[in-house]
Amino acid sequence: MPDSTMRPGKIVCIGRNYREHAKELGNEVPAEPLFFLKPSTSIIADGDSIMLPEQSERVEFEGEIGVVIGTRLTRASESEAERAISGVLAINDVTARDLQRKDSQWTRAKGFDTFCPMGNVAPGSHDLADLTVVTRVNGVEKQRASSAEMVFPIGKLLSYVSHVMTLEPGDIVATGTPSGVGQLARGDVVEVEVMGVSKVSNPVEARA
Repeated sequence: MPDSTMRPGKIVCIGRNYREHAKELGNEVPAEPLFFLKPSTSIIADGDSIMLPEQSERVEFEGEIGVVIGTRLTRASESEAERAISGVLAINDVTARDLQRKDSQWTRAKGFDTFCPMGNVAPGSHDLADLTVVTRVNGVEKQRASSAEMVFPIGKLLSYVSHVMTLEPGDIVATGTPSGVGQLARGDVVEVEVMGVSKVSNPVEARA
């Protein structure tokens, strides 16, 4: 189970991998997978607090299906990439949306401390085309989608990334968020669940 001391070599995140999410933010669906990195210092565990930074006026949740790399991947095929997955977990790709829109790249908006809550890792093989991610805020469902709805399936994502950078054991890939993202406020509790697999729930606080 991840905790706040967990430090994968890298966290690779996929952007705009669900058509309806791209649409809700006014973006085109990319012709190729769009990816970026979050720092490992952004990781928190179930029950830890998401801290709203003073630099942002709009922090949003993004529930995602995450996978853990178990075998080194370099220029891998899709089938090789799928076999390299050692586990699945729930991830919240917390985002300062106003800063994302302001900056030409997303490192600041995605990289604040506490901006990567991670649930328990469910080891072993999973049906990658039949995973469902659900996000709830204060018990109210805000997001729900199947991995079958992804623009680029998980194996293809990992293969694509591995042709740019080597994925090493322990690395984590967050596979994109569906539509329904929304703002978080102090006092909220946000929960991301990969149904029947992994869950992470976190209260939201404001920095003093």
